[in-house]
Amino acid sequence: MDAVLLARLQFAMTVGFHFLFPPLSIGLAWMVAFIEYRYLRTGLEAYRAMSRFWIHILGLLFALGVATGITMEFQFGTNWAAYARFVGDIFGAPLAAEGLFAFFLESTFLGVLLFGRGRVSKGFYWFATLMVAFGATLSALWIIIANSWQQTPAGYHIVGGRAELTDFWAAALNPSTLPRYTHTVVGSLMSAAFFMAGVGAWYVLKNRHVEFARRTLSLALTVGLVFSLLGLFTGHHHAVQVARTQPVKLAAFEGLFETRRGASMSLFGIPDREREVTHLEIGVPYLLSLMIDFDPNSQVVGLKAFPKEDWPPLRLTFYSYHLMVGLGMYFILIMLIATYLRLKRQAIGSRPLLKALLYSSPLPLLTMQLGWIAAEVGRQPWIVYGELKTAEAISRVVPAEQVLFSIILFAAIYTLLLLLFLYLLRRIIVTGPEERPIEQVMREATV
Repeated sequence: MDAVLLARLQFAMTVGFHFLFPPLSIGLAWMVAFIEYRYLRTGLEAYRAMSRFWIHILGLLFALGVATGITMEFQFGTNWAAYARFVGDIFGAPLAAEGLFAFFLESTFLGVLLFGRGRVSKGFYWFATLMVAFGATLSALWIIIANSWQQTPAGYHIVGGRAELTDFWAAALNPSTLPRYTHTVVGSLMSAAFFMAGVGAWYVLKNRHVEFARRTLSLALTVGLVFSLLGLFTGHHHAVQVARTQPVKLAAFEGLFETRRGASMSLFGIPDREREVTHLEIGVPYLLSLMIDFDPNSQVVGLKAFPKEDWPPLRLTFYSYHLMVGLGMYFILIMLIATYLRLKRQAIGSRPLLKALLYSSPLPLLTMQLGWIAAEVGRQPWIVYGELKTAEAISRVVPAEQVLFSIILFAAIYTLLLLLFLYLLRRIIVTGPEERPIEQVMREATV
C-alpha cells in the first residue's frame, strides 16, 4: 500500500465532505440577511416565517461544518507532519485569524439568530444576520488565503528547509487569492440559490406552503440568475490567473500537449498521457488564446514544455474541469428559462421547470467539488507549488496500514453524519414554515 496515496485520499475525503457545508452556509446567510431586511422594512409575517425556516437550516449547516472542519485540520499534524513543518510559519497567521476574527463572530451572532428572536429588537436581529453572513464570508477568505498560498506562494523565503514569512500582505494577497475567493463566494451564493429554489419548487409541486414557496422562488431565481452569470466572469478571471502563474495546470485543464498560437478551447476529448495526444478532441478555434490574452493569435504553453514528472494527473484534472464548466453553463441556461417564464408569469405553474429546479438543487455543490478537484489535483505533484512535492510532505512515521484504518473509520463516521444531516434536513423541510391564518396570507399576497 502507498502511504502517500492513502494520505491524499483521506484528506480529499475529509475536505470534500466538509466542503458540502460552508458554501451553503455562506450563501444562505446572505439570503437570510436580505429576508430579514424585508421583514424589518415591511413588517410582513411572511418574511419572518421565511427567515425562521432558513435560520433553522443555517444552524444545522453550521454545526456540521464545525464538526467536519476540526477533523480536517487535525490531519496537518498527523499524516502531513513534514508539510506542517514547512508551512507552519505561513499558515499560522491566517488559521488563527479565521478562528479569532471570523468563527467567533459568526458563531456568536448565530446564537442570537437561533435564540434571540423576541429578546432583541428587530433592528439588532437584522444586524445579527449581517454579522453571521459577514463572519462566514470572512472565514472563507482566511481559509482561501492559506490554500491559495500553496498554489502561488509569495511573501516568504526558505530558511533551514522551512518557509518563513517575510511579507504578510504579499503572502495573503498572493496572485491566486482574490480570483479564487471571488469565484468561491459567487459559487456559494449560486449554490444557496439553487438549494432554496429546489425547496420552493418541492412545496409548489406538493401544493404545500404555496405563499412561502412563491416568495422563496422569487428570491432564489433572482439570486440564481445574477450569480450564475457572475460565475462566467469570476471563472474567466481565475482561469487567466492560472494561465499566468500555473501554465502546466491550464494545459492539463485543456488537454493541450503542444505549445500553440491561436489555441483552441477544448469542449471534449480524451487526453492520453502516454501517447501525448488528446483523442476525439472537439474545440473552438482560437478561443483559448482569445480568452487568456484577448488576442486570438497569442501563444498558449502546452504540457510538453514541462518535465513529464511535473504533469498533474491528466484525466482527473481534465474531466473535473470540463464537467464544472459544463454544469456552469447549464445553470445559466435554466435560470434564463426560469426568468423568461417569470416574466410571462408562468414559472410557478410550469411543472417541468419546477421539477428541473428540484432535481438541480444539489448540482452547484457538485460543481464546487469538481472545481476543488480540478484546482488541487491540477497542482500536483506539488503540495506547495514549485517548493515542496506532495510525496515529500507526509509523516514518515505513520504507516500505510494506520492511514487505511483511519480512512475506514472516517468513512463510517461521515456516513452516519450525512445520514443524520439528511434526516434532520428532511424533518425541517417536511415540517415547513410557520402556518398562518388564510386571511393573513391573502392580505399579504396583495402587498
